[in-house]
Amino acid sequence: MANHPIKIILDTDPGGDDSFAFLWLQSLAKQGFAEIVAVTAVDGNVHAKDTFVGSCKLLQLGGFSDIEVGRGVIGGSNSEDVEDAGAIHGADGMGNLSHTLPEAQQSYEAARFSDEILIEKLQSTPGEITIVAIGPLTNLAAAEQKSPGVLNLAKEIVIMGGAFLHYGNITPEAEFNIAYDPEAAKLVFDTCKHLVVMPLDVTHQLIFTPEMAAQISAVNPASPIAQFVTALCQFMVGTAMAYRETGGQAGFLVHDAATLAYLFYPETLRFRHAQVEIETQGIWTRGKTLLDRRHGVQSSANAWVALEVDARNLLAVMIEDLKLLIQNGIER
Repeated sequence: MANHPIKIILDTDPGGDDSFAFLWLQSLAKQGFAEIVAVTAVDGNVHAKDTFVGSCKLLQLGGFSDIEVGRGVIGGSNSEDVEDAGAIHGADGMGNLSHTLPEAQQSYEAARFSDEILIEKLQSTPGEITIVAIGPLTNLAAAEQKSPGVLNLAKEIVIMGGAFLHYGNITPEAEFNIAYDPEAAKLVFDTCKHLVVMPLDVTHQLIFTPEMAAQISAVNPASPIAQFVTALCQFMVGTAMAYRETGGQAGFLVHDAATLAYLFYPETLRFRHAQVEIETQGIWTRGKTLLDRRHGVQSSANAWVALEVDARNLLAVMIEDLKLLIQNGIER
């Protein structure tokens, strides 16, 4: 695997759980399993400028400051109906801890838009890049609208989003990433052929605890990464408990980690091939993801949907990789 790293564009809106996935990806890249082609920030958990700055700071923290970060396309059609998630993730999206991280070396005002980066990278290396989309799908939809067919140049698109047999987390029926811009999600699902979906059905089982953060930070408590992991975990646990997300267990949901588990530890997940549809018109169900569970020919299936997870082992491998990020002394 180390000789053939997976080329990844991370489309993200950091985000507490995004931040943990972001650090995990950097560990995998340092180990030679992944190549981070670009990071495309997106408007979502917090405003696009904050997700851009947060992405830059996380790259600085992990030693990847040379990776280009795109500024998110503004225009999520549901922005008036669905508030951002600053109440859960902090005003800066990172537990109000961004001031403790290295200063961003890239300028939001001078940055290219995320859809431009997606188009350029996919067209230059068709069939080679995997998009890991762990925020609203606004950037991906914008790229497809600007350059029809471009998303099908991706090797595959791995999405954290949706809720099928599980209840929603922003409305009773809808998951945040889809509900924030359901028209964008519908365009992506209606257009793309190589989709893999990590819905709340599996991610609600991924409860990251303070004890896990302690295991990671024990490798080197003085490490800036260890200190960030510990502080962010503490903040996220507080809001997760307040919003009753974990059934009373002291921890928070690292939803976005499931995307990387699929790519690098696929034995931790089980999938169903299905035709996924996005509801955009319903008064009570806008942003809901649906699949046909009846027994019949599913010749139009457009996505692999994760419906079962080995949460214990998924979290265990993430913890060990985050330890390596610290042990290798790669932070700057």
